[in-house]
Amino acid sequence: MNQNAKKTGFFGRQPWVLWAVGAIVAVILLASFASRDDSVPVFAATVARKTIRSVISTNGKVEPVQNFEAHAPTGTTVKRILVKEGDHVKKGQLLVELDAASARSQAAQALAQVRTSDADMNALERGGTQEEVLTLDAQLVKARADRDAAQRNLDALTRLQQSGAASPGEIRMAQAQLTTADAQVKLLESKQTKRYSSPEVARFQAQHSQARSAYIAAEDVLSQLVIRAPFNGVVYAVPVRQGTYVNPGDLVLQEADLSKVLVRSFVDEPDVARLAAGEKIEVTWDAMPGRTWEGTVSAVPSAVKLHGTRNVGETTCTVANPDFKLLPNVNVGVTIVTAQHDNALTVPREALRQDDGAPYVYQIVNNGELSRRSVQISISNLTQAEITDGVPEGAQVALGSTNSKPLHDKLAVKIVH
Repeated sequence: MNQNAKKTGFFGRQPWVLWAVGAIVAVILLASFASRDDSVPVFAATVARKTIRSVISTNGKVEPVQNFEAHAPTGTTVKRILVKEGDHVKKGQLLVELDAASARSQAAQALAQVRTSDADMNALERGGTQEEVLTLDAQLVKARADRDAAQRNLDALTRLQQSGAASPGEIRMAQAQLTTADAQVKLLESKQTKRYSSPEVARFQAQHSQARSAYIAAEDVLSQLVIRAPFNGVVYAVPVRQGTYVNPGDLVLQEADLSKVLVRSFVDEPDVARLAAGEKIEVTWDAMPGRTWEGTVSAVPSAVKLHGTRNVGETTCTVANPDFKLLPNVNVGVTIVTAQHDNALTVPREALRQDDGAPYVYQIVNNGELSRRSVQISISNLTQAEITDGVPEGAQVALGSTNSKPLHDKLAVKIVH
């Protein structure tokens, strides 16, 4: 195609069309640059009034307030089990019976020893057995009679000596007989009051105490072999089976009054200082989602100790459990409310920023400009913070940019939802 043919094309014949297209493209590009928005897109929140709580979230364990554990007092077999786990029982109700044949035999032997010891103590107090006492009394009567006779004989010989009818030798013999008779009386009288020596008395008393202690211990063992409920409650553990052998000290049964339970909470060391008696506690259990039990802190921890891998302070609270759903030894979630303010002016925690420890927020003003505002905060939790001064109710504050650009004072922004 030659040069003349090119000039006869469409744009050659109509050059103004090309100029018009170019002008339109230029206008579009200028409009695009003129309308470009340099503002930073941000998420925002409104300062609003609501209830805010400062809490400590941790875990805890349920324990009975009133608990009873029955252990085997001696090696024996389980004779009868009259209850099962979960049974509600009344005070005095028979729960488990252990075989008591051996214990009864030991108690009988101990009782026999006590009776023997009682007889010995009675003899000790009376000065001997009844036969010995009667014999001694008879001997004492005879000895006193012999002494009296010897005295009369001596008196008679003394009178005869004055008239020369008795010799000095007869007087000496009569005097010796009186001395012998008097000594026999004194010996028998001392046997009445001091038959046993101090070591013998101490031995009898020790044997008596030992016999009584052995009998009390045997009776105690015998009583523990028949297990009764000490109070109204729920049987929550029966780890033995009828007919099995149990060793001394083995757990046989556990009962508790579950109308109230103790929740022991484990508070991490940094939060211990926030605890105070009377603070509200909310208890949850994964096995019953949506259910909450309430109580109050009964005591502030006095020490911090190792619990697993954590340094914790332990605090307790008593929780009403009228339907007996909370069971001993279960692990529960615990929320301790350290502070609660109603109708408080709040902002999301992510709106707060710090500068040398001084908190501030970026309030959105003038239809899309950030204004740095220093604020004062009161209580806070993981998601919210209470503002006591710095921004008004209803103000909008920036949370952060959607494109990770840093925020600063006077920055132009636009709110995205």
